Amino acid sequence: MTFAAVRDGHTGPVPSVPPSGEPAPADGALPRASLEGLGTRPFGVYVHVPFCATRCGYCDFNTYTAIDLGLTSSDDPASPASWLEGLRRELDLAASVLGEPPPADTVFLGGGTPSLLGAEGLVSVLDAVRGTFGLRDGAEVTTEANPESTTPELLAAIAEAGYTRLSLGMQSDVDHVLAVLDRRHTPGAAVSVAGEALAAGIEHVNLDLIYGTPTETDDDLRRSLNAVLASGADHVSAYSLIIEEGTALARRVARGELPMPDDDVLADRYEIVDDVLSTAGFGWYEVSNWARSVDARCRHNLIYWGGGDWWGAGPGAHSHVGGTRWWNVRHPARYSAALAGGRSPAEARELVTPDEAHLEQVLLELRTVDGLPVSALAATGRDAGDEAARDGLLDPAHWAGGRAVLTRRGRLLADGVALALAER
Repeated sequence: MTFAAVRDGHTGPVPSVPPSGEPAPADGALPRASLEGLGTRPFGVYVHVPFCATRCGYCDFNTYTAIDLGLTSSDDPASPASWLEGLRRELDLAASVLGEPPPADTVFLGGGTPSLLGAEGLVSVLDAVRGTFGLRDGAEVTTEANPESTTPELLAAIAEAGYTRLSLGMQSDVDHVLAVLDRRHTPGAAVSVAGEALAAGIEHVNLDLIYGTPTETDDDLRRSLNAVLASGADHVSAYSLIIEEGTALARRVARGELPMPDDDVLADRYEIVDDVLSTAGFGWYEVSNWARSVDARCRHNLIYWGGGDWWGAGPGAHSHVGGTRWWNVRHPARYSAALAGGRSPAEARELVTPDEAHLEQVLLELRTVDGLPVSALAATGRDAGDEAARDGLLDPAHWAGGRAVLTRRGRLLADGVALALAER
């Protein structure tokens, strides 16, 4: 058996290409079976903020600049003000659909660039979620941000409002690497903002890194990692660069201006990341994520990886409740117009089949440090696990103890191992 290599990427609720599905009901109603057990599983709220000041060359997320949207006034149906009104309406719809919605264990504002909303906008979003769902005691509340659109005043305001976690798009701390990625901040900026966030009282700070950018060297990556360690951040997400079709970076590669990232180099860079962070006291808890402590782990992402429930609000956001998955229309104007007309913004939905649920459980849980129980595997999958343990891809001691846990070499081949284990 050959285990295929995996190119890791973000696990989240706004895939760049939505799947196919059946039409979603205009009132957003869910099957009764999906509502059974609601509140007994972890529940999160994801809010997609689709606005960016500029588009990075590698990005194929559902994001828009003011030029993309042709904005002329704050009343434009694609404007941030219209988006916020639409968001409030969608949250009200969510409360109606769910009946008695559980308080949110986690809230996560992603994008896009949520920090472009400013302190007032970020506080308004959290107030809307709190007023609709409520927050469980000790809830984790995260917003993503870019260094260039974040200030000490903004950080102090959102900390006071109840944000507990900041996730900063750093990507690199090296000038020429940032230039290839079309990032607008300068080296050192993310480190400074991380310190400001901690000083403002935000408990946890994540820094996002991208490794494998054309022209990046091993020393460049080590310089970025050293900057992370100096920042005081207690969480790091590190992803290999993927050249997504249709992006500016893909066009540069196609023209021969930049080389395609090499899989062997990416594997070497991953090992550099893991070595540096592990030596500094960070522990991996998901293939692309490291934290200084259990408390520093991103609880919102753990809901995704553990098969929990979440409502994804905003253009293009995906949701999952009790085995029903649905996704919203992608353009902000269409999103706002649907809600203004009293309709759900959902474009389509699907009921997760038992086979799909099994595959997703294996794919996602295997990526975590706790792995998954061997008892969840069929006989064919257990045979594949025996082979993976012999080949050094699964930890033999954990496997013998009843859990499938990846070794570091296994992490480099995570999806291939998972697909083999998921066979029935």
